[in-house]
Amino acid sequence: MILADFTRALAQLFDRRFRRVLWIGILLSIALLVGAYAVLLAVIDYGTAGTKVWLPVIGPVGWLGDLLGWASLFLMLFLSMFLMVPVASAITALFLDDVAAAVEDRHYPHLPPAGHVTFYEGLKETVNFLGVLIAANLVALALLPVLPLGYAVIFWLMNGFLLGREYFMIAALRRETPAGARALRRAHGAQIWLAGCLMAVPLTIPLVNLVIPVLGAATFTHLYHRVAGTQAPG
Repeated sequence: MILADFTRALAQLFDRRFRRVLWIGILLSIALLVGAYAVLLAVIDYGTAGTKVWLPVIGPVGWLGDLLGWASLFLMLFLSMFLMVPVASAITALFLDDVAAAVEDRHYPHLPPAGHVTFYEGLKETVNFLGVLIAANLVALALLPVLPLGYAVIFWLMNGFLLGREYFMIAALRRETPAGARALRRAHGAQIWLAGCLMAVPLTIPLVNLVIPVLGAATFTHLYHRVAGTQAPG
């Protein structure tokens, strides 16, 4: 059943509204990472202004800031491999209501108009989700030297749980009260986690991972309607 939800979402990938959300998520994610790197460079520049280090034989050197600047570039490139995914997922989540609406317009036209999440509510949810997702991925990254062979499994299970929870709530809150959405999530927790893991596995594939937030929102919209029993009769 989960694979059927995913297949239906994949078939709609080239929908105009899907493409719009995908490009917004990618561009805003890149802008956020570039901005974070600019702040880091400013901090390094301020902290090393006029600083000289005395090295044996060589004597005083004043290029400590340049060295740290280059080191920070490689550090940001390395971290972006891990952080681009949660950042893109969280930022794209701000616009995933459009994806859910596109799915419902095509596959569930018999339903009455859904409620609309305000921009403020979406922004609040996105900030909270971004914080949790980045923190969880940094913890998982810290385990990489300790559990190199188990890192992928930890990554999939952890992100599967978080993504499943987030995407299901995005779909459910369009038509359920918060209490009702949470009750459905608890009742179908194992299925939601499994579907989240299906989204998390492609997150380890560069470029493909940027499409996953959109596919995830569409997949979980189908999943929500299936477990809530709101498909068209017959």
